[in-house]
Amino acid sequence: MLLDPGMSLTLRPMRYPPFFEMYKDAIKNTWTVDEVDFSTDLADLRGRVTPAERHLIHRLVAFFATGDSIVGNNLVLNLYKHVNAPEARMYLSRQLYEEALHVQFYLTLLDNYLPDMAAREAAFAAVDNIPSIKLKADFCFKWIDSIEGLDRLETRAHRRAFLLNLVCFAACIEGLFFFAAFAYVYFLRSKGLLHGLATGTNWVFRDESAHMAFAFRVIDTVRREEPDLFDAELEAQIVAMLREAVECETAFARDVLGQGVAGLSLADLRSYLEYVADRRLESLGIAPVFGAKNPFGFMDLQDVQELTNFFERRVSAYQLGVTGAVAFEEEF
Repeated sequence: MLLDPGMSLTLRPMRYPPFFEMYKDAIKNTWTVDEVDFSTDLADLRGRVTPAERHLIHRLVAFFATGDSIVGNNLVLNLYKHVNAPEARMYLSRQLYEEALHVQFYLTLLDNYLPDMAAREAAFAAVDNIPSIKLKADFCFKWIDSIEGLDRLETRAHRRAFLLNLVCFAACIEGLFFFAAFAYVYFLRSKGLLHGLATGTNWVFRDESAHMAFAFRVIDTVRREEPDLFDAELEAQIVAMLREAVECETAFARDVLGQGVAGLSLADLRSYLEYVADRRLESLGIAPVFGAKNPFGFMDLQDVQELTNFFERRVSAYQLGVTGAVAFEEEF
């Protein structure tokens, strides 16, 4: 079974072909940081953004500074060694490359947005110095630490702990924390600001959507193979985890919007977070608990309702070296 201890190396006969297809699709979905043009962003930052928007942007890039590094660390420390299928590990290897690419993108972003070295160093230290970002980082580290010393999934308890870690990073961190960050980016884009950031975010968005699709496929596979792991206790733990993640991200939103950003309210951000959290629960086969609606019309092209089916799209939807905006309204 997928979570059996060991390190299967045989690709033939292939036990889990969908993971191999995901790997091949990910290879086609290739972009580079050099394709992102930040020149108009610099003009926006010099003369078009308000002080409140500038505060939002600085908090956002401070979160980006280490967010994907945390995800990559968990992938190496906790995920790769426990998913016992070589085709799945091929996808995880590709995901690790994409996390490194995101780190490079955000490094380049900070180098452009924060030319002052002291400001840049402060952004990279945000997990220690900015309380709203530290709260999210502590949430991440708690779940990294929960299985960091677990070398083999020998028992039912071990496998449930692994599943909770996987759910945390797919649904809460990549699927909620980053999707809230994307909402800020697309809000700024809706005002004609920071098109370079929005372009790169389109590609990061697509990567993160694929990472979630893979993780949810792993979870569905384990559910078929070991249905006894998925009981009311595990469901309650997942719901509590999502609720905590929403509270962490709400605290960050309170900080980000603390100077009053015209057109973006804390109440709407909270509704959006609850809406996204409900979609993540649905992807995990759990009934929604918040009942919120998406208040952000500017997110229509990045509609999170479609993410569950993201990888059912035709391979032709992916292009090597994609440039330009990404639309998500095509039929699946």
